[in-house]
Amino acid sequence: MRRTGIVNLPLHGGKAPRWLFSRMVKLASGITLFLISEFGKDEFIRRITNPYWFQALSCVLGFDWHSSGTTTTTCGAIKAALQKTECGISVAGGKGKFARQTLSEIETTAEIFSITTQKTEELKYSSKLSAKVDNNCVQDGYQLYHHCFFFTEDGDWTVVQQGMNSSNRYARRYHWSSEAIVSFVDEPHTGIACDKVEKRVLDLTAKQSSETRQISLDLIKDNPKHLQKYLHSSEQRLITDYSNVVETFTLPSRHPILPIDLNKKDWEVLQTAYNIQPKNYEELVAIRGMGAKKLRALALISDLIFGTKASWKDPVKYSFAHGGKDGYPYPVDKEVYDHSIQVLKDALDNLANDKEKHFAIKRLESFLK
Repeated sequence: MRRTGIVNLPLHGGKAPRWLFSRMVKLASGITLFLISEFGKDEFIRRITNPYWFQALSCVLGFDWHSSGTTTTTCGAIKAALQKTECGISVAGGKGKFARQTLSEIETTAEIFSITTQKTEELKYSSKLSAKVDNNCVQDGYQLYHHCFFFTEDGDWTVVQQGMNSSNRYARRYHWSSEAIVSFVDEPHTGIACDKVEKRVLDLTAKQSSETRQISLDLIKDNPKHLQKYLHSSEQRLITDYSNVVETFTLPSRHPILPIDLNKKDWEVLQTAYNIQPKNYEELVAIRGMGAKKLRALALISDLIFGTKASWKDPVKYSFAHGGKDGYPYPVDKEVYDHSIQVLKDALDNLANDKEKHFAIKRLESFLK
């Protein structure tokens, strides 16, 4: 069964040593080319979307099995490996500043792949919206700092991106697949894996949040000015703040549902959304400036007025071949690692020879018919 989803990993600093990363690139190249030769580009992309398979690949490559570097270093190794081949697959983006280069790298490679302008724009849209949804619609406290966009010359794609929670020192990995996408805002992660579940997460992509999404859209299309009476900046108040004497309390006729402070710029974004009149929730989310705070406010007002219940459940569920760089569960054996690379290289050479024989036989068969 195909699984895309989320993986939680502890944050580890530092980077892969050069002696290990150079081998990771070679082994990633061998595995990638072997998969493509045997099963095709689509299957390779499909496997990258599977968080369990991706985790196993990271362990085979010899990086830490449970650290945040599993994502960034493995993606970096695959990207470096694919740059040296002409297999019809490319990786755009990466960690930090490289993530911000994703769109320009998609454009550059799309031109090399002869992908149409329309399809290129669709790829760029998929990259932008997948990041925006995981930052703003799945409000789990993890801010993205890594975004890798894998795509083929046929226009199929997958996203592997990672967010950081500075409070609990964990990172969370998100997987997306063009094959699985029906809607960017309706459970785009079809399977989820993790090691740490947060107690309270506003998941606006959950099925349970579908009514909240619709009411949020209706509230915007009706005119956000009508919402101002429900949201005011406030601090936490004590009940004694409303008493003239100890025995008598005068409580306010209404109060904010949460201390959400939408400033003037936030209201301008909501007004812009009203002027645009988005057709659906996905278009609402895609509007520039429509961030987590505003989507959360709309969800809470939907609950207050219409009783729609959004999902507050964390959308999460949960291999060593060459050891790990930190020596756990055992140190990387360079000789064994190099042997694995050579075995794959020989297998690829033999596969190429076998395919030549296969096609030669097919050609002979055509003469006999």
